[in-house]
This record gives sequence, C-alpha cells and structure tokens, in this order.
Amino acid sequence: MSHRFFITDVFGESRYSGNQLATFFEAGDISDREMQQIAREINFSETTFILGNEERGGGFDVRIFTPGEEVDFAGHPTLGTAFLIRKHLLGSRAERVVLNLKVGPIPVDFTGDGLLWMRQREPEFGSEVAADEIAGALGLKESDIDRRWPVQEVSTGLPQLIVPLKGLDALRRISISKEGYARIVSGTTAKTVLAFCPEAYNAEETLSVRVFPIGVGIVEDPATGSGNGCLAAYLVRHRYLGTDAIDIKVGQGYEIGRPSRLYLWAKEDDGSIRVSVGGKVSEIAEGVWA
Repeated sequence: MSHRFFITDVFGESRYSGNQLATFFEAGDISDREMQQIAREINFSETTFILGNEERGGGFDVRIFTPGEEVDFAGHPTLGTAFLIRKHLLGSRAERVVLNLKVGPIPVDFTGDGLLWMRQREPEFGSEVAADEIAGALGLKESDIDRRWPVQEVSTGLPQLIVPLKGLDALRRISISKEGYARIVSGTTAKTVLAFCPEAYNAEETLSVRVFPIGVGIVEDPATGSGNGCLAAYLVRHRYLGTDAIDIKVGQGYEIGRPSRLYLWAKEDDGSIRVSVGGKVSEIAEGVWA
C-alpha cells in the first residue's frame, strides 16, 4: 500500500529551522523492518508512524524510529505528530492530542499563542560521571565543566547525561571523541549527552544547549524535546537558577545551522517534579510513499 506522509519542522520559530520530522499516516501495515528502513532512508533525527486514524484507549498509537533504532519516547516527534493528527484527523479546534507511545500515553496541549506543550513523565535521577571523564569525551578541558553542578543521568522517558559547562566558548568547542564517548556510555543507561551553558545567542533565551545522540545513530540533534525535559528537571532539582520552578526559553542547533527554541516549564512540589516542554511546529511538505 502507498502511504501519505508529511514533513514538519519542530521547535523552530519559522520554517526551515528547528528539527525536521517525517510522519507517516495509516502505517499499521508497515513492518518493523520497513519502518526502520524508511527512517534510515529519510535520515532525519526521527521518523514517526501513526498506526491508525482512530483513537485507541484515549490516544493515537504512534511509533518513533531514529536512523539506527526504535525509541520509546522523543520530544520533537511527539509535538510534530500531535500537530498533524490535530490538523488532519481531529480538526483545528481540538485542545489536546494524546499519543500512545512505548513509554506510555503522552498528552500534547495546544495554546492560543501557537505553542504546543507536552507533559513529560516524572523525572528519574541516576548516576553521576566524573568531570575529567566527560571533558575528555567532549574534547574539552576539565576546567570547561562547571563543577558546582553534577554531570548526571536524568530521564523523563529517554535517559540523557546532563553536562553543565561554564560558557558558550566551551559549548562551541565541543568535538566528540568517539572512543571517549563509547567509554562513557558503556557505563551509563543514557546513550545521549546533553551539554548546556548559562549564555545564549539572543536575549530571549536563558541557556544554550547541544545534544549528541550518537548512541542512537545521530551525530548531533538540532532540537531535543526529551533531552530538554530532562534538563528542565535537572535545573529545578539542583536549583541551578536559584528556584524550585522555571519558565524559560533555551536555544539549540545554532552550531549546526538549525536554530531552535524550546520552552521549558518545571516545578518541584513535595519532592515531585512536573515537567512540560513547548515549541512551535511548521508544516513543510507532503507526499506519498509508494
């Protein structure tokens, strides 16, 4: 069977920015093997497959593939796929779309300002990594790591290793050592490294971020909703900005020519942290996969 598909840009303030996504409709008849082949052929960070046009159990069944493997959860595919389901299956008045992902149901809310918001799972905080080890893996000096904060695994559905850097200069100088990276991730649940710093490329953003999901077949990601959800939880848990709640914008993708903006909201209350990540979606193209 042929399948209708769409290309969207997610977490960009305009078209041709943010993170690219391909989404296939009525994909229930596509085999696991072919889904992986399609994702590898398209070679975006992720490709999503909506299994049917009807809700099941209160949400739409969706699968997410990187060029290298299927993943249980990812941020920009969740927002982009929800945008398309709302527009092409539910109608533009729907205020919420729920995706049934392997990690569980993820709700996406639509606001009047053009933003989509996804509520992520309760964060889990894991092991810490020594600053000298991560510095070597990133091609940096140990002095580039901000030692006031831990290098730590965090997950809101897809584990990330969060690395605090001192400034934009260090963030720009990252040059991944494949051997060093392999040594780090061999001892962690997280196979993706997220580095951030307290400087931004423009006045509207509070932090700058780079994400390296090499473990799932992506050299560098231009916009990472799952990773920035983990970052939001990390910022609140460690009071990085001096408060138990945040409502900020962060920039990502500038270094690879895909400037992106992610909206982070998080709050800790009685030890529990609620996390939401927002952004904009632009529809770029549609076609038929024969």
